[in-house]
This record gives sequence, C-alpha cells and structure tokens, in this order.
Amino acid sequence: MKDLIDFDAYEVGFNIPAKPGMDAADIQTPALVLDLDALERNIKKMGDYARAHGMRHRAHGKMHKSVDVLKLQMELGGAVGVCCQKVSEAEVFARAGIKEILVSNQVRDPAKIDRLAQLPKLSGGEVIVCVDDVANIADLSAAAQQHGTSLGVFIEIDCGAGRCGVTTTEAVLAIAQAVRDASNLSYRGIQAYQGAMQHMDNFEDRKVKISAAVAQVTDAVEALKVQGIATELVSGGGTGSYYFESTSGLYNELQCGSYAFMDADYGRILDAEGKRIDAGEWENAFFILTSVMSHAKADKAICDAGLKAQSIDSGLPQIYGRDDVQYVKCSDEHGVIADPKGVLKVNDKLRLVPGHCDPTANIHDWYVGVRNGKVECVWPVSARGRAY
Repeated sequence: MKDLIDFDAYEVGFNIPAKPGMDAADIQTPALVLDLDALERNIKKMGDYARAHGMRHRAHGKMHKSVDVLKLQMELGGAVGVCCQKVSEAEVFARAGIKEILVSNQVRDPAKIDRLAQLPKLSGGEVIVCVDDVANIADLSAAAQQHGTSLGVFIEIDCGAGRCGVTTTEAVLAIAQAVRDASNLSYRGIQAYQGAMQHMDNFEDRKVKISAAVAQVTDAVEALKVQGIATELVSGGGTGSYYFESTSGLYNELQCGSYAFMDADYGRILDAEGKRIDAGEWENAFFILTSVMSHAKADKAICDAGLKAQSIDSGLPQIYGRDDVQYVKCSDEHGVIADPKGVLKVNDKLRLVPGHCDPTANIHDWYVGVRNGKVECVWPVSARGRAY
C-alpha cells in the first residue's frame, strides 16, 4: 500500500498525519496510532488459539475497515477471510482480492442485492450473506442468476442479540428448504452471534448466555440433519466470548475483531480468573494520539482530541499508562483532562484508549503504525464511510 500513498503530500498540508521514518513524537494529532508490536502479538495469539481449538477464524473487518490490518490477520494469524456488515464494505475487501467474504448482515434493498451478487466476480472467491426471511431468497437467487454468480447463505439465528435473526427452528427449516430449492444459492451454515453478552463484565454471566445460545442452535442443526440438510459451518463468537464457542462442540468458526486493537470497553470485561482482559489476555494496540493545546487553567489541560476524533458511545477514553491525569469531558474539538498536580504542559502528547474502537476507526483516514519510537507504516482506513 505504501506505493499508492504520496507521502510528499504531507509536506504541503494534505491530510496525512505522518510518513514512514519520522519520529513518532512528530506525528500530527489527533491521529490513530497502532503499536505494531502489540498488534502483531494479539493477532498471533488469536491465530494460535483458533488453530489449537480446531476453529476457523473469519476476522471481522467492520472493526478496523482496513485491508492492511486484515492481511496481517491472515498472514500472522491464519484468518481465513473477512466478515463485513455492509455490501459497500465488502466491495473494498473484494477488490483487494480477499477470497472468503461473509456479509454478516441482511441485504434487502434491490440495488444492494444487485451489487452483492457481483461480488464473487470482484474477489474471485466465495461470498456468503446472512438471511432471516424466506422472502429474501427469491431476490438473492434472481440477482445471482442475472450476473452468473453463486452466493452462499448463512441462516441467521437471533440467539440473544435481539437484532436480526429468526427465533424458531421452524423458521430455520423453512429458509433452508427455500435455499435448497433456489438456483445459484447454496446453504453454507448458521450465523449465531450472541452480541448482547460480549460486554457483560462477569465471566459466568457471559457463560450462561452463550450456553442458552448453544442449546438453541443445536436444536436447529439437529432438525436440519433430520431433513437431510448438513450444516457445514456454525459461525459466531466475539472477543468477549470466543472461548465459549470454541469449546462448545458446535461452533467451528469465530468472528472476533476487537481483540486485535482492544478498546476500553472490551478491556473492562473479566476473564475466568476475574482479571480485566486488557491486563494480560490482550494488549492495547490502538490509540488516539493527542496533544495538549492549552493549560490556561491550573488544574486542567485541554487536548485536541474531542468528539470529532472518537466515538464515546461506550464511554470516555482512558489515558494509557497514566493514573495521575484523567480524560473527563469532551466537545467537538477539545478534550478536557483533569490534571490536579499540573504535571502536563502544552504540546505534551498522550495516548488515549478509545471506549469503542469500531466507530472511532471509521472517523479517521489513516492508521499510523509505530515501532521503537519510529513511524514504520501509514495505512489507509480502506473502507472508511462504507456504510451502505
């Protein structure tokens, strides 16, 4: 990707916050910074875990929206492909040559279905889409026939997230039968992502929720088997639950995403030993680098990372590696940092751990990869704004 970026544009004011080789201290702020060593360790760790438990890992691209990060997940972590939430997002990864793409969401608009049906031509590989309504099947089939392609289908079960997905085994059977009877479609398995429990702090509470999901999905898989319909893939599992799905004896594909970056909200949840998962299980690799721009008040510093640099839907960011100062408030362009001892000064740089990595990444154009105090790479947020 480096050859596609005009780093000289940095010198004339274009919106590139850094260029390879420069000191990390000179990165323009606010900017998204990746600690490449921590990122690589997280990716390798998940890859080793998935392999050890006989699991496929289809990394969730909605988290980072980056072709470069996904390729790292595939090269270092053995990820088999990517999950996307929207067709336009999937198009970015398809054009990059990613062969296994799952649109882990419903696609119902005729124009979006038409574009979805063309994705296999872009990627040269398999494209799977989630379905929770038998009426969707005819439209998907017609579009695939029109473009001379084939689409895989995951039947989505609502196993606790309360969003998309069917809730009865009868509905699963009806959709599977419709797929089997349709042209240019193939039944590939079940999507069963329990999103509502991913951020429950207590380990045992998460375990109870996923146990109910496993029972629900097992019933559907067994009913399909009676009808002569084999379920090749049962896909789901996130950063807050992958250990449950991988030991369930039912799931065989994980969809984890945030583990690679680790945000403040995920970091708060507890592992089986009662420890925060960002205190050993995963490392913080994703930061907003911000600069102090004012210290006119003795007890507070003002930084340049406000609402336009981050999402605060999951709470305010944490200041990484510091317990003497605290990010306490923000407006459009400013962040207020409580500094009771007056330890900060103008132009000091701080690393913020955002509350929620996914929507924060979507605000920015670039990732700045840092190693040993130097900028090693600058990667575009490839699918930024691809929300349709």
